[in-house]
Amino acid sequence: MTTSVSVVTRDRSSEVDLPRLQSGVQPQRLLTTLLGDYWNGRKEHIPSAALVHLLADFGVSTVGARAALSRLARRGLLDSSRIGRNTYYGLTGQAADALREGAGRILSFGQCHTPWDGHWTVAAFSIPEEQRDVRHAVRNKLRWLGFAPLYDGMWVTPRSVADAAFRMFAELDVSQATIVTATAETGIIGPRLPIEAWDLRDLRSRYEEFIVVHTPLLGRIRLGEVGPSESLVARTAVMDAWRRFPSLDPDLPLDLLPARWPRGEAHQVFGEIYNALAPRAVDRVCQIIMEISPELDGLVRHYTITWDC
Repeated sequence: MTTSVSVVTRDRSSEVDLPRLQSGVQPQRLLTTLLGDYWNGRKEHIPSAALVHLLADFGVSTVGARAALSRLARRGLLDSSRIGRNTYYGLTGQAADALREGAGRILSFGQCHTPWDGHWTVAAFSIPEEQRDVRHAVRNKLRWLGFAPLYDGMWVTPRSVADAAFRMFAELDVSQATIVTATAETGIIGPRLPIEAWDLRDLRSRYEEFIVVHTPLLGRIRLGEVGPSESLVARTAVMDAWRRFPSLDPDLPLDLLPARWPRGEAHQVFGEIYNALAPRAVDRVCQIIMEISPELDGLVRHYTITWDC
């Protein structure tokens, strides 16, 4: 039995130190993604042997999988328990919340076109050179909020996130920071157009590449040619590719973008693949878990993208 879950976007996932996106196979990122997607809301723990088997579908060795489990547990992202000689793992409550909120943002990104009021949120700040960790944290969290750097120390976003930016600076104890809301015509932002904070040519190229790379899979899905194991791997891969866009593009208003902007088409490709592969991917997860722990039958679930616009 599977459960289809719709998601709601919030903004708290940057508070948890989840594994970062990098190139190549990332066992820790894969584990958190798989648990967040197919075991969301479950408090029951999964046998480590099943999680190792699950990662094997992605080419991760037994040694690599067990090392990832241990590291995630040490980082406070996984809880563990034991029954006899067997070890079981599950997401901590904080990690589960962060993954759920992150999934909400990723899955809803790009599907709605919110009208823009013409106002920019501007964050100006100064952080001493020796506080490099703070500077790095500020930049990461500003990007999560939808900001991009227009000048060194001045970041802009077309979204109304002033309160969230204020909280972020306060949490990081950055005293030399100012948040203002302005229009481009006020002169507060400077001579450059705020939209120039984003490289629209590169962003368009990334969307178009996503469409070209993933569209062929749709044909195979429609013909029923994608089996359970491949469905699991492909569904995770398309999610991994799509999740990069919210940090590159804060759902920039269409008013500011060139004609025939490809974000909507890219989201359609992502959404159809992600939803269509879900049943067979769930079959594969169930198969692996049930071979070791039949008592967990019926607990696997998955997210579904809903188009509410």
